[in-house]
Amino acid sequence: MNLARFPRVHLAHLPTPLEYLTNLTKALNGPEIWIKRDDCTGLSSGGNKTRKLEFLLGEAAEQGADIILTQGATQSNHARQTAAAAAHMGMDCHLLLEDRTGKTDPDYTSNGNVLLDQLHGASIEHRPLSPDLNTELEKVADRLRSEGRKPYVVPGGGSNPTGALGYVNAAMELVTQANDMGLCIDHVVHATGSCGTQAGLVTGLYGMNSGIPLLGIGVRAPRQQQEDNVFKLTCATAEKCGCPGVVKREDVVANCDYVGPGYGFPAPSTIEAIKLLARTDAILLDPVYSGKGMAGLIDLVRKGFFSKGQNIVFLHTGGSAGLFGYVDNFGYREAAAATA
Repeated sequence: MNLARFPRVHLAHLPTPLEYLTNLTKALNGPEIWIKRDDCTGLSSGGNKTRKLEFLLGEAAEQGADIILTQGATQSNHARQTAAAAAHMGMDCHLLLEDRTGKTDPDYTSNGNVLLDQLHGASIEHRPLSPDLNTELEKVADRLRSEGRKPYVVPGGGSNPTGALGYVNAAMELVTQANDMGLCIDHVVHATGSCGTQAGLVTGLYGMNSGIPLLGIGVRAPRQQQEDNVFKLTCATAEKCGCPGVVKREDVVANCDYVGPGYGFPAPSTIEAIKLLARTDAILLDPVYSGKGMAGLIDLVRKGFFSKGQNIVFLHTGGSAGLFGYVDNFGYREAAAATA
């Protein structure tokens, strides 16, 4: 797959590290657990969206855009990285932030990713929960065009075939790293939401005939819906890459047992996973995506889904800035008050 034929700007610190989780592996007494550190992509505290934005903003620049428009939840990692990427490119950025949780805690509405959005200079409009925010994006884009602007619209999560190219590239990067290390990867696990990360990874892994299965841990939708959405985007991504049909429907696998109360609401298993990885290997997860992904991996290890001696790679999609919007979920504030 020749990705050099697509417009691209270089924003990320690549390749991201592939590290062995010594203490988590010991604590779980199961397979050998590795982590692909896409929290270390470098742009505005890192995260997986930066890989997608390299191709999306490359296309935007080629089209002569002067403002980047996208949407996400209030504490969207994608919105924060898009704002940062636009700032880096000298473009304006306009965000639609959707209230998917009903939370009114100032830490949630003003801290974390929201604070960083503003620091990067993005203008923000707020929206209530909507069944189709991408349609709302197009309405705002039309408004901006009427004002003489040249908007480039990035869908939620950067999840279209152009954005998914970032994770086709990541799959090739991961396989190259593993080959150089003599590491035989038995499974890759990651959090899956807007579908672009999983679609790009599965296209890359199967396009290379790597023999590495991929499991997405869902953070929002039921399993059938998540898998169908990922497969639809995978087909379009493979077509764009020139390898249509390389991924079969059965190759797209999601486990959506760890969503908890819903999108943006960490389950008890999410909080446990965040605390465990912070205290074992000093790595920060987030409460919406990577925390749920790791919760799924931990539970599957405990249930014996993965065998002792297997090499499992967890792809860390980043998002630690979101932790500052979820202070009350960790119980530390109450503990501090009790000892005051």
